[in-house]
Amino acid sequence: MNIPLQSFNMEWYRAFHAAAVHGNLSRAAEELHLTQPAVSHTIKQLETALGGQLFFRIPRGVKLTDEGELLFRHVEQAFGLLFAAERKIADMHELRRGRIAIGAGDTICKHYLLPHLGEFHRQYPDIAIQVANRTSLETINLLKEGAIDLGIVHLPVDDERVAIHERAPVEDIFVAGAGSPYAALAGAPVAPAALAAQPLLLLEQGTSSRRWIERYFREAGVAFAPGIELGSFDLLLQFAIAGFGVAAVIRHAAEQGLADGALVALPLAVPLPPRRIGLATLKDVPLSAAAKRLLDMLP
Repeated sequence: MNIPLQSFNMEWYRAFHAAAVHGNLSRAAEELHLTQPAVSHTIKQLETALGGQLFFRIPRGVKLTDEGELLFRHVEQAFGLLFAAERKIADMHELRRGRIAIGAGDTICKHYLLPHLGEFHRQYPDIAIQVANRTSLETINLLKEGAIDLGIVHLPVDDERVAIHERAPVEDIFVAGAGSPYAALAGAPVAPAALAAQPLLLLEQGTSSRRWIERYFREAGVAFAPGIELGSFDLLLQFAIAGFGVAAVIRHAAEQGLADGALVALPLAVPLPPRRIGLATLKDVPLSAAAKRLLDMLP
């Protein structure tokens, strides 16, 4: 009776392949670091399992039977695929091939990720890079779905399935257009209640940055209502410059506008607490070699 295929031992095929290649059991034994009787016994087990003779003896060794020739063609192909897979995996470990999928928002991509991703690409040009442009909350969801390897998010993030590696600091500020009436607020420190009385330009609800601003007003005991809610810091800045109100943004996003005089930062009587950018990975899920290297490169 034939043995089910799933019970076959890979060592049977290694012994069969070596004997077929060398045409000699002694040389096969040398290659496999076994004794000749052990190789002969292993091949006999395979022949019993398959129900037919694979070799017959000749004066200087062994020769494949017709069944053996058929099996050898398939085993040779299978071993070739296995060796190719081993080489590809080695290439991935040595960052000569592979892919990395990253999730990050507009501002993080532009001011944090892009400079370091450029260096990563220069060092490892054969690694394919995919960036999913999403909010921090959406990035965490993509990570949990397995759609990305690594998420770069604004903290805080609280999810029991996600490991957070804190990185670069983030400074939240309130800005106004330099030509708007709200620029006058830059003359003296502004209390939370006075800020809440202005038309506030805020990111949409659910984002980490919006929750941070909500926490600021909540801890100050001040109620507030946004004047306009928008989907990105760039839009908030444009609306602030156009005079629609006071925008809550991060300093990185506003640097150009502050430098060229289009924006003014409002000094705060109660400073906003500092926070950081976080690199998010799934707990207990190993990272690829490429993702590990990028993780190490990001400050």
